[in-house]
Amino acid sequence: MAEALAPLRPFEVVFVNDGSTDNTLGALLAARAMLPELRVLSHDRRCGKTASLRTGIEAARGEWIATIDGDGQDDPREILPMLAMAQEGWGEAIRANRPRGAGPLVVGVRHKRNDNLSRRFATRFANGLRRRLLNDDCPDTGAPMKLFRRDDFLRLPPFEGLHRFLPALFRHYGSPLLLKPVHHRARLHGRSKYTNLNRAVVGIRDTMGVMWLRNRIRRPDQVTES
Repeated sequence: MAEALAPLRPFEVVFVNDGSTDNTLGALLAARAMLPELRVLSHDRRCGKTASLRTGIEAARGEWIATIDGDGQDDPREILPMLAMAQEGWGEAIRANRPRGAGPLVVGVRHKRNDNLSRRFATRFANGLRRRLLNDDCPDTGAPMKLFRRDDFLRLPPFEGLHRFLPALFRHYGSPLLLKPVHHRARLHGRSKYTNLNRAVVGIRDTMGVMWLRNRIRRPDQVTES
């Protein structure tokens, strides 16, 4: 991480420890010797991925946010080219005077996943279902690696499972979608808390909820002051 982000200095790495009961916190504090930009935030209990993302993003000080899982499957070297894509897209948005100034959402699409067959099949099914029902034009909506403006994320309505629907919700709020193929590695740390069955049940329920939520959101395309 330190080597991959060195060209970006100054930067910060915000790690959210979501109520871990193992030695995660100790390992993170020790890692500061190699990465002094590391900030560690801890939940007093397990709250889930969406709550962890919101905790970290609310605490972040920068304009641009890159999200990455802590299991080692994502390659931090992808962050710089994703940021370059976002900044180029942001410049185009400013030049085009896009309403409300929504920045782009860059999604790191995992074209070759290092997971077992059943996990890959379940993910492909879930992505296809969400893409068909929500029309978000994203082939990998659940990809952990995403990059966006902090303010654009914080105006989204918070709910558990939000992280799986960022392409649909960002698009609804006027953000263009940019796709970046990324490398995906074998898991180095931890284990998934989901089975294919409970992931499917939760995913279908949440998809229906997001369809209802988008239908209830009313926002103007442009605001003027007289």
